[in-house]
Amino acid sequence: MTDEILINCSPLEVRMALIENGIAQELSIERIAHKSLVGSIYTGRVLRVLPGMQAAFVDIGLERSAFIHVNDIAKPNCEVSAEVIKTEKPTPVIQELLVAGQRLVVQIVKDQIGS
Repeated sequence: MTDEILINCSPLEVRMALIENGIAQELSIERIAHKSLVGSIYTGRVLRVLPGMQAAFVDIGLERSAFIHVNDIAKPNCEVSAEVIKTEKPTPVIQELLVAGQRLVVQIVKDQIGS
């Protein structure tokens, strides 16, 4: 079993590929003009809660607000076991977890798309 990381740098972009056993597993392209924010952690403030979408917009200090869905909100003190999963109630409604003006720590899991 061999693992390789291939990196190609140019003035305008950096390309990285993860190769496992001769098969490409991951490819990442980062352009200098548009740096990725994935993995970055911010302290934000909830701007608006959207009950119909089970989501909220969070101001993290960037040009555009971040979007968070109820399924992406970590529940404190979660211990996962087969018994907990069987007895766990359905996903709570977004209003039970977030309110406008609330501060929270968020991590970017996906770059913004579109305008």
